[in-house]
Amino acid sequence: MIELEAPPPAPPPRLPTPRWPYVLVAAFLAVGLLVLVAWPVKLPYYAMSPGPVEQVANLVTINDVPRYESEGVFYLLTVSLRGEVNPFEWFEARFVDDQIDLVPSEVVRPAGTTEEQVTRSNQEAMNDSIHSAIYVALQRLGYEVKFAGDGVRILEVVADSPADGALQVEDVITRVEGTTVHTVDEASARIREFAPGDTITLEGSRGEESFTTDVTLIEHPDIAGAPMVGVVLDTLNLALDLPIDVRVDPGNIGGPSAGLGFTLTLLDLLTPGDMTKGHIIAGTGTIRFDETVGAIGGVRQKVYGARSIAAEVIFVPRDNYADAITASDDAIVVVPVDTLQDALDYLESLEPAPAIVAAPPAS
Repeated sequence: MIELEAPPPAPPPRLPTPRWPYVLVAAFLAVGLLVLVAWPVKLPYYAMSPGPVEQVANLVTINDVPRYESEGVFYLLTVSLRGEVNPFEWFEARFVDDQIDLVPSEVVRPAGTTEEQVTRSNQEAMNDSIHSAIYVALQRLGYEVKFAGDGVRILEVVADSPADGALQVEDVITRVEGTTVHTVDEASARIREFAPGDTITLEGSRGEESFTTDVTLIEHPDIAGAPMVGVVLDTLNLALDLPIDVRVDPGNIGGPSAGLGFTLTLLDLLTPGDMTKGHIIAGTGTIRFDETVGAIGGVRQKVYGARSIAAEVIFVPRDNYADAITASDDAIVVVPVDTLQDALDYLESLEPAPAIVAAPPAS
């Protein structure tokens, strides 16, 4: 009898290989390739976001006179610029983070301007704002503040005037008819001592060379009887000749927008009492010698910065008010101002913060 072996059992059906791991790997590779390609791409925008905040009093040094501290504090606000952005940073600013705004590159760095030039310009603007703030604060307090400089630089020569042909743009005048002059005010005052038709001697420098020239004054076309040389002047290396030792060190902060905050802080530190009345106050805006407050950039980011340190009030230039309130909330009061006096009036109207309200007398 022949026994037949049973055939081996059939192998189980082969399941198809799943495709999702390959799809997932391909997706990761595609995303990685996209990031690799797009990350270095630069778009013509800067990303403007809230920057560090500083207690203004910490930047101020006062000698020779008493310094009065306050229970409250004034804060200086800044913005951070990141640029030029790549597509991912652009997307974040445009659709994800409301605190970031996109600014066209030409607004931050005009064509033909280097980053170093922009930095230097911001530093000069900060120095100018410090000079203006110190001048305004000390004048308010009754001090006599004088300007100092290294002569007067010619910015423009009026055609067909006595200066035409005798003086050049960028000439620096240091003596007027034998009198040394350091500032535009001094040069103008000396010229006004003469009458139309008088001839005066001007001395100064032209590049590396010195010069001496005579000009015969004519009558100013807009001011009857006033003498005119025919130049537009600017003080070279303008600085303040201060009656007391007051200094502001902004560190690496640039731009002109801290002028109002510097002025308020100086007034507070140099006078008895507490202008803040115990409140946390932030402020932004330029300050001019006539005490007017000028518009600034990045106001939304500065409001967000003020909110980050729980400021109760923020002063902003009136021209920036509409943008400022788009970044505010119920915890902060945005106060538009045109002048320093507007800010002072608001501070005067504030009730003292609860922590410093005097206790009622014992019965």
